[in-house]
Amino acid sequence: MPELPEVETVMRGLQGVLEGRVIRRAAVHRAGLRWPFPPGLAERLTGARVLGFRRRAKYMLMRLGGEDSVLIHLGMSGRMLIGPALPNAAPAHEHMTLETEEGVRVGFIDPRRFGSVDLMPTEMEDSHRLLAGLGPEPLGEGFNAAMLSAALAGRRTPIKAALLDQGTVAGLGNIYVCEALFRAGISPRRLAGSVGGARAARLVREIKATLTEAIAAGGSSLRDYVQPDGELGYFQHAWKVYGREGEPCAHCPGLPGCAGVARLVQAGRSTFYCPRTQR
Repeated sequence: MPELPEVETVMRGLQGVLEGRVIRRAAVHRAGLRWPFPPGLAERLTGARVLGFRRRAKYMLMRLGGEDSVLIHLGMSGRMLIGPALPNAAPAHEHMTLETEEGVRVGFIDPRRFGSVDLMPTEMEDSHRLLAGLGPEPLGEGFNAAMLSAALAGRRTPIKAALLDQGTVAGLGNIYVCEALFRAGISPRRLAGSVGGARAARLVREIKATLTEAIAAGGSSLRDYVQPDGELGYFQHAWKVYGREGEPCAHCPGLPGCAGVARLVQAGRSTFYCPRTQR
């Protein structure tokens, strides 16, 4: 599933071609994805001017001139493709199409149909059922050591599970939690309640740095993910532990007691870490 940096990359791509433009034509090609599309979605989008975009966790919000917002979630296999308007039928697995007056075409393609699209008044964005319970944005000023220490206090779940809890912090996923914990030198097994003070400060710093670097690199290129302009992201080449089981650890290659990157399963998900340097 695309994680925060990938969603941010897609949103910025959409912003570049849609912001300030009028949607000349909108079409939906099925009744819905994970949930039904809002009634009359295509008709309500046709003729609307796109004012701007906002990302909340792994959701994109496209704000329209009529004080409505379109919520888009890519799900497990969703992607947005940008190109010229097509005179023929929509490509396979394209479920929503937007075309601007300038002839730019944006298609929401989702083979597995776990994505979602909804429409709401812009003033109601933060109270939407999918957004209301989310924690702070990891790249925002509200996510800091004091906040994280307070959120983790007394929690006896592993720190990795706590960070994947979207009520703790919004938008973090498996890949970037593994990477940030490695960079911070914190074991994914460590109890969340013991991550406070200096550890929390270090972890916050590395979460922000990891996400910032990934966004700058254009997002990580996973099996079902491409950027809106068709280019693949490159941050996976900078992964230090994710998917590198058995490879030398970047922090202690060849040192005594270092057996390389290890893998364990937590809550059904693979966790990659260095047992020697992460405590």
